Amino acid sequence: MRSGNQAVDPAVYELENRALDRRGLVLAAMRRLAPWRGGRLLDLGCGSGFWLPGYADEAASVVGVEPDPTLLPLAEARDPRVTVHQGSAEHLPLPDGSVDVVHARFAYFFGVGAEAGLTEVMRVLAPGGRLVVVDNDLENGEFAALLASAGSSYDAETWWAERGAERVEVMSDWTFDSRADLEAVLRLEFPGEVSASWLAANPSCTSLSYGYILYSVGDRQHSAQGAR
Repeated sequence: MRSGNQAVDPAVYELENRALDRRGLVLAAMRRLAPWRGGRLLDLGCGSGFWLPGYADEAASVVGVEPDPTLLPLAEARDPRVTVHQGSAEHLPLPDGSVDVVHARFAYFFGVGAEAGLTEVMRVLAPGGRLVVVDNDLENGEFAALLASAGSSYDAETWWAERGAERVEVMSDWTFDSRADLEAVLRLEFPGEVSASWLAANPSCTSLSYGYILYSVGDRQHSAQGAR
């Protein structure tokens, strides 16, 4: 499985990751939902591994799982403290109950039709463990308006609500070091006419508001839902 944006241009996607949430508001919300200090953490869909070193600074152990074979060498080179495997939400190469926290940033394999992936994640979570999924807010922020212009739409809200997920909104931003970096990332992420229109309307901007929605479920909660 190939990544639709990161694998196309890993260097530009690196700029995107550096611009995301520089104030750490999303990370703070993730910690509140599922603290990982001293625990065992799985970064599911870790891509090129941008977030792995930061997780390894706090967790006792960190594992990255990524389906795209072209990104695996980049993730493996990030940090010697981290183990990286090829795999997917539906096929995790980990033992039962082997991690305390699972992170999945922009994991679009969770939503309608993704029941098998969620079941597999719950398998590898230890008792009391939690999954935290970081998704885009489609309603709030300038980034949401760009997504709407590009015709992006999907209904994760109902799917997660049916599974009793805790839902947290975070308003943050994309903040780039230069206009050139912002332009490169917008052109990677959006169709040409969408990025060109936004850039023309915002000729001096190097940042934009970016809303997130976090969903979190735990192993016991999921088991109770499935037993109904």
